[in-house]
Amino acid sequence: MTQRALLLVDIQNDFCAGGALAVAEGDSTVDIANAMVAWCHARAETIVASLDWHPADHGSFASQHHAAPFSQGELDGLPQTFWPDHCVQHSEGAQLHPLLDKTAIAAVFHKGENPLLDSYSAFFDNGHRQKTALDGWLREHGINELVVLGLATDYCVKFTVLDALQLGYQVSVITDGCRGVNLHADDSAQAFMAMAAAGATLYTLADWQETQP
Repeated sequence: MTQRALLLVDIQNDFCAGGALAVAEGDSTVDIANAMVAWCHARAETIVASLDWHPADHGSFASQHHAAPFSQGELDGLPQTFWPDHCVQHSEGAQLHPLLDKTAIAAVFHKGENPLLDSYSAFFDNGHRQKTALDGWLREHGINELVVLGLATDYCVKFTVLDALQLGYQVSVITDGCRGVNLHADDSAQAFMAMAAAGATLYTLADWQETQP
């Protein structure tokens, strides 16, 4: 039997308008997320969320390397984009967007806590050296299918989806519930293609509502 969960990826203040690492139109994901939360809640389906949750001295921050934001370098042997300081633990920027319906969220999973490793995926750090609590929690609750949306398409959503597929989950992505950083103009389009090629099914919210019972 299929047990499904909605996974909201990093819908946090710092990735939305006015945030430290604001994604263009990031706020527009909130209405789509709330529609999916309502859809899942009405069917007693599980809803979980991930949060970027960095210590103030996180090694992915450009400020730690006296580097320009969005420049390229290396962190603990892995290629690294150096980001503006963002989603610092317990800061306002790290909180879920205030308009996101949080009432039905069953559990929240933190990632990016190790200052030596960046963690785009909600399941693993970028080197697959450490695992978050998400996979274990989902398995404990018998969940084997995920519906994913959030921020940002070309980083945390993409790597979360690819890891979920590798771990054996069926994965659907609500495309209009995602927005990308797009350091290159086609990064989000390429990310959606990579997710689909790996086995994810892509839907718009309208498609999902029309085709799912």
